Amino acid sequence: MPYCPECGGDLHYDSSIRRHTCKSCGLSLSYQELMELKEKLRPNLESKDDKRKKKRKDYLDWWFSRKRR
Repeated sequence: MPYCPECGGDLHYDSSIRRHTCKSCGLSLSYQELMELKEKLRPNLESKDDKRKKKRKDYLDWWFSRKRR
């Protein structure tokens, strides 16, 4: 059973209205809204070193693209 992204309570799926409703706080979400909210709340697992490498790569890509003109 899925859990509520707001309070952590149990979600109940009501097939008649096609929505998940939290038994604790009453939050009501469609499947799409539930997935979007969970994605937004997911912690970013990219490390600082990974971010730095990506930023450097993006900069070099930009720099070399300007030189080819």
